[in-house]
Amino acid sequence: MRALLIALAIATPSLLLPDVGADTAQVVVLVALAAGAFTFAEYYSQFPSILEFRFAPPVNRLRYFTLFAMVLMLTVHFSGNALETPIAVLLMKLASLMAHAIDFPFSPVRLVLLALPEGTTAETVSMVRDAAGIAYVLALVGLVSFGVLVRIYGWPVRYGAFNVWINLPLFDPTGGGDVLTRLKRDAVINVVLGFLLPFLLPAFVKLAGSLLDMSVIGNPHTLIWVMTLWAFVPANLIIRGVALSRVADIIEEKRRRTYAEASDDGLQAV
Repeated sequence: MRALLIALAIATPSLLLPDVGADTAQVVVLVALAAGAFTFAEYYSQFPSILEFRFAPPVNRLRYFTLFAMVLMLTVHFSGNALETPIAVLLMKLASLMAHAIDFPFSPVRLVLLALPEGTTAETVSMVRDAAGIAYVLALVGLVSFGVLVRIYGWPVRYGAFNVWINLPLFDPTGGGDVLTRLKRDAVINVVLGFLLPFLLPAFVKLAGSLLDMSVIGNPHTLIWVMTLWAFVPANLIIRGVALSRVADIIEEKRRRTYAEASDDGLQAV
C-alpha cells in the first residue's frame, strides 16, 4: 500500500493535467514504478537501510500527506476547467485562498518571483505566484501538524519505545563524540538550513540564471514539481531537525534519571 501511494503521488499530475505528452507520461510511469519499488523494498526489509523513522509513526505518514497535498492542490489548481466536479471546484477555491495568503512583501513567494528572468510573461508570473503560495502554505501546515504531534501528543514516547538504530539508520552512534551532542548539532543544522532554503534557493537561481533554462517554468507539470520540491525539502529538513532534537531530549532525560538513581543507591555514575 505504501508503494502504491508513493507511485500515485508521482503520477497525479500526469493523470489530472490536460495535454500531457506521451513522452512525459512514459517518464513519469518509470519514475513512479522506481519510487514504488524502492518504498516496497524499504518497508519489506527487516533491517534499516536509508529511510528514517520507519518504526516511529506517524512521521513518515505526515511527510507523505504533506507532499501529496502539495502535488494534488497544485495539480487541481492548474487543471482548470478540465476537472468539473464539486470536489475539484472546492479544492480550486481553497488553492486560490492559499495562493494569496502568503503573498506579501519580503515573503518567500516574492523572492521566487524576483528569481524569474526578465521578460517573463504576466501569465507565467501569475502561475509561479500561485504555485509558490499554495506549496508554502501547505508546508507550514505540515510543520504545525508535526509541532502539535510533538508537543501535545508526546511523539515519540507516546507511540512506543524509540530505537535509534532502526529509526536513524544513517546516524552512526560510534562515529565519534557524544551521541547527545551530535544529535543536538544535527538538529540545529537541519532546522537552520530548512528555514533558510526557501530564501536561498531563489537567490541561487537568480545568480545561476545564465546556466539554467527558466523557460520550462511555464509548463504546469514542471512548475508543480519545482514548487513542490522548493517548499517540501525545507519543511522536511525542519521536521527532521525537530525530531532529532526530541530524540536528544529523550536520551538526556534518560541519562538524568540514570544518574539520579545511581546517586540514590550510593553509586557513582560513569
